Amino acid sequence: MSGEAAQLAAIEESGWGVPFRLFQPHNLAFWVYSLGLGGGALAIVRYFGTGGFYTPALTGGVLLFALYLVPWLLLLRRQNRYTAQPGGLLAAGFAWGGVAAAFWIALPANTALLEIWTKAGGTAFAGNWAAGLTAPINEEWGKALGLVLLIGLAPRLVRSAYDGFIIGAFIGLGFQVFEDVLYVYNGAAQTFGANQLGTSLQVFLIRGASGIVSHALFSALFCTGLMWVLGRARGERQVLLGVVTMLLAMVFHFAWDDMGGLGGGGPLVPVLPFAIAAVELATLFAVLRRAARRERSWMRDLLGPEAEAGVVGPALLDAVSGLREDRRKFRKQVHSRRRARHLLDAAGDLAREISRAGGSETARVAHARAELERLA
Repeated sequence: MSGEAAQLAAIEESGWGVPFRLFQPHNLAFWVYSLGLGGGALAIVRYFGTGGFYTPALTGGVLLFALYLVPWLLLLRRQNRYTAQPGGLLAAGFAWGGVAAAFWIALPANTALLEIWTKAGGTAFAGNWAAGLTAPINEEWGKALGLVLLIGLAPRLVRSAYDGFIIGAFIGLGFQVFEDVLYVYNGAAQTFGANQLGTSLQVFLIRGASGIVSHALFSALFCTGLMWVLGRARGERQVLLGVVTMLLAMVFHFAWDDMGGLGGGGPLVPVLPFAIAAVELATLFAVLRRAARRERSWMRDLLGPEAEAGVVGPALLDAVSGLREDRRKFRKQVHSRRRARHLLDAAGDLAREISRAGGSETARVAHARAELERLA
């Protein structure tokens, strides 16, 4: 396949440059999505609307976890580096996770299932195992429903396993932040409103630290696995790998929620969080590396004709379509971290403009190319 043909195929397969439109009244996915957000918003009003006495805790929780969002968004923006998803799509995923998955699905489902486990196994059994036997099922599938709906709303944009990883992380982050605010509110209620700001800060520190290996990670893994099962991108259908990845996400969720039961109150309890976190992060990076293969191939094909024309050098092409070690190698070659970052950003901008133009030559493509040549 020639460079231009491969470029056009990458544009078509990736859907990069296609705008995202949420309002689609003729699309059933839009109405299901709207129902979920509406039901979740109503549940939020009902849950928090009657607790005016705990407003200081609720306000403190919202502000603290809004600040907590900033480094997360910067990290995920950096990961959204190949055929990047538009901000509107990611915001829709975040909203589904925080409003619909957390309050429309998980809150009533968890309440009902926890009562069932208590009746079936007793208070001690429920205390050790009920959370881990409940949340990984309804919460992971509830969050993943958001990915399915976004596929229905943007079938050309949500194609690869890497798309599932990024969108899943945003859905999980939404769930995580809204759930953390709920924990702040419940903590204030449990102490009958005493020292509400102190309670908010305490919950923020605990939940913020554990959040590094919490819902954003679980959903990134689960949604990546789901995309492998669905196989929407050419050559990416891997059912067994997808099912295993989804199960791993649920197992990690179970282990985190039932850490006390797994430790049995013994000497392993203080060590378990670090051991589980290490395994989770190692799995996350392995899945991320594999999921990025198709996206990296698309990026390479998008810039192939530019490389043939000498606009994008071989080292820069390897770096912009490669992994962290490729970018590190490129930084060493140019002897400047700042210049390497500018060149990588400029190459990414050129690829994005080529995608938006459908492979045609436009003023924006010419401008992006000229900017890259100027920096080089």
